[in-house]
Amino acid sequence: MRWALLAAALVAPASADAQRLLFAGGQWAALDRGGSCEAASRALRVAPRGKPQARAGFAFDAAGPRRGQFFAELSSPPRAGSTVILTVGTRPFLLVAQGRWVWSRAPAQDLAIIAAARAAGGMRIESRDASGRRMADRYLLDGAPTAIDAAAAACAGKTAAR
Repeated sequence: MRWALLAAALVAPASADAQRLLFAGGQWAALDRGGSCEAASRALRVAPRGKPQARAGFAFDAAGPRRGQFFAELSSPPRAGSTVILTVGTRPFLLVAQGRWVWSRAPAQDLAIIAAARAAGGMRIESRDASGRRMADRYLLDGAPTAIDAAAAACAGKTAAR
């Protein structure tokens, strides 16, 4: 039941006609969005009504450069010039930020983040908000490895079919 709510929350923002649920389990879901696939989860803290829900995931393109790129929409935008750190288990990763969105820095970092996610139980994204207060979005990684594999396989299959 919990995975069904997660899947519904992740599917809702995108257009319904171009997506398909590939996997849902634990705290993660894998979605086929046509030209791209993603493994994603929402933050443990539920957003107040009217505010966007923080979410994170890994993006794959069927015929593009993304092969597991880490991304996240934060619960609030970080203060201009502040660093944004993803910590997976005990491993820290410096992210690139633009508004509420953050991304991994390079394909090698993507591989390291995925490897860490396979071995860890949780992750958090930390920064400072516009007021200078520390903010953190936390995620469980239960179901992440299978969701990542499902998203990667779905997009790899599209490339092979061409």
